Amino acid sequence: MTAGVIEVLRAGALTTVQDQGRPGHAHLGVPRSGALDPAALRLANRLVGNPETAAGLEITLTGCALRFTRAVTVALTGAPVDVRVEAGPARPGDVGRPISLPAGAVLRVGPARSGLRSWLAVGGGIAVEPVLGSRATDTLSGLGPPPVRDGDRLPVGPPVGPPAPVDLVVCAPVPDRLGLALRLGPRHDWFTDAALDLLLGTPYAISPASNRVGARLVGAALPRAVAGELPSEGLVLGAVQVPPDGQPLIFLADHPTTGGYPVVGVVDDVTPLAQARPGTTVTFHGPQR
Repeated sequence: MTAGVIEVLRAGALTTVQDQGRPGHAHLGVPRSGALDPAALRLANRLVGNPETAAGLEITLTGCALRFTRAVTVALTGAPVDVRVEAGPARPGDVGRPISLPAGAVLRVGPARSGLRSWLAVGGGIAVEPVLGSRATDTLSGLGPPPVRDGDRLPVGPPVGPPAPVDLVVCAPVPDRLGLALRLGPRHDWFTDAALDLLLGTPYAISPASNRVGARLVGAALPRAVAGELPSEGLVLGAVQVPPDGQPLIFLADHPTTGGYPVVGVVDDVTPLAQARPGTTVTFHGPQR
């Protein structure tokens, strides 16, 4: 049962339906996917009275414009953006605060002033058909709904609970330099000692070629101690794979479940990379070798 529709007037650079993903299917070749910052989507859902597992929208960089066919409560979290509600006299909205919209209202989400992504929850959740228990868009495998396009109509479920009684949630500032904790292995022995010193001792930058599959890095190439290639083996969220060019790649939510390039280490928490624009500096720190 649905209780309204979102009409997509402008989808922006990349807007996808996301929830907390589809864990437990890696043995079938299906990654978890889901929101790149799961906590940010959970917060947005709590603000509108949804269960934390409800599906919302992940909006990338350039914002979007949406019309709602019924009265709803929405909330945005993540990157700082300008929010405008067009329903009679236009009015501003706030990130981190429930926003009540009458039927027919247009919500305009502006470009991110810093960071990269925002998460929009709608009271009742985005009610697209689930696949393997999740409504998340997986941009690598194609599971779930396709990325949102101009003119799409997204179903909204009936409201579940009242909006949260909060005045404002302060969003953390987006840093321009990220320090990531790294555990070595499982193939760190395929790299020279000099390579590991470079990885743990020099800064890298986020490449413009990054996406929901992985954050590609640009910096010191990591020389190999072992030539040749591996048979494909399992990959996990946060795996740092090193292709033949020696430039590390950190796998994110839509990562493949197997790969043949050696994994030099695994990042403990990839959440900060959800807001990392191209050019953001990344450093790694790990245990003493």
